[in-house]
Amino acid sequence: MARPKRNLLSTAQETSSPPAVLDDNHAIARVRKAEGKNLYLVELPSDGKPLLVELPSRFRSQIWIKRGGYVVVDTAAFLDRDNKLDGEIVNVVRDEKAWRKQSYWPPDFAKVSSYPEDSDGEESIVGKMPPSDDSDGGD
Repeated sequence: MARPKRNLLSTAQETSSPPAVLDDNHAIARVRKAEGKNLYLVELPSDGKPLLVELPSRFRSQIWIKRGGYVVVDTAAFLDRDNKLDGEIVNVVRDEKAWRKQSYWPPDFAKVSSYPEDSDGEESIVGKMPPSDDSDGGD
């Protein structure tokens, strides 16, 4: 049986805006890889060490997480258990622009341009005509 639409709407509303502050054991992480079975490999901004985290059932089949996206991870969720999981996803960053304005956004996750700057400083020739060939002498 399908979940009620109110559950979908409440989950979407919950993840649409960033919280005012993050808890002490919560951290923003970048998704590196989907491992399967609702497990994701993420990296924290401070050390870059990969963590294996679980997606809770309230997000499954409702919110999709893509590689390179950001999530909020609770690193203290599985401390008392003896397993391979390092944490649990507690929120999914959907409106990245609004999240980046928050004071707790890590500076290590600065937005990089998808168009790399020319390192040699040459002028771009995209959209320009090729140079004319005036070496004929004009005869």
